[in-house]
Amino acid sequence: MAFDSSPLRVEVVSADGLIWQGDAVSVVARTMEGDIGIMANHEPLLAILVPSAAEVLSVDGKREIVAVDGGFLSVSDNHVSVLSSYARLAHEISLPEAELELARAQKALEDGDISTETMQHVHRASAQVRAAKRASEKH
Repeated sequence: MAFDSSPLRVEVVSADGLIWQGDAVSVVARTMEGDIGIMANHEPLLAILVPSAAEVLSVDGKREIVAVDGGFLSVSDNHVSVLSSYARLAHEISLPEAELELARAQKALEDGDISTETMQHVHRASAQVRAAKRASEKH
């Protein structure tokens, strides 16, 4: 079997629409079972994502970090879809603002507000903090 160096076609989609798309060398995302790395010719896969910072390494060497609040990862025929109700590119996130939002959400939780909205706020804010921190790391 010959090695196929075809790039991955990646789409990151949120409830608001397409967040990022392009050709990539790899995708790393956090599933319920842990982190998973996807490269060309990966076997078909459908996985549940947890709130985290997904990473896409584009074919031009640029690293795209995306905050997601959960969702699904689909892999088939060198096509990767990251589907989340909320997704935001890390370079659009202010780390101080994200940390403040996380503190507010955690305070509401500590004060006994365990509503779906508060839990969603915690997940989104923690994903934004992770993404902003990861984007600031040197690679």
